[in-house]
Amino acid sequence: MLDALEVFTVVVVGLMVGVEFSVAFVINPILNGLPEDSGVLGRAHGARMLGALMPVWYVTSLALTTVWAVAGRHRPGTGLVVAAAALLILSVVMSLLLLVPINNRGKTWTPENRPEDWKEQKNRWDRFHHVRVAVIIAAFALLAAALT
Repeated sequence: MLDALEVFTVVVVGLMVGVEFSVAFVINPILNGLPEDSGVLGRAHGARMLGALMPVWYVTSLALTTVWAVAGRHRPGTGLVVAAAALLILSVVMSLLLLVPINNRGKTWTPENRPEDWKEQKNRWDRFHHVRVAVIIAAFALLAAALT
């Protein structure tokens, strides 16, 4: 049963990493290449859609990793799982303190109501997001290593 939990956790975290990596290095660059009005509307829609989905995914990933760490506490690799959980906690804290406030503003933007500094806010979100992606990739790598 623990083996199934381990594999399921790695799959869930891996899919989350894939989505966030795609946002950082595929979706947002595409949106940034569109005319400003289209890019603003696309990012606002993405902020609403992923802003509703990703918190559940982050919390689920952290919960699964925590259960794995507790249930497998006597197995080799537990230190890696605990380190991965710590990184996932860091990603949640980063999200709440740095990314969510910008996301909450951005999801309401239209070409008519966007603030003058919208590009700076968008670029700040992107920088924070790149760091968060690096953190969750590291967590995923630790979980994958713990399987071996």
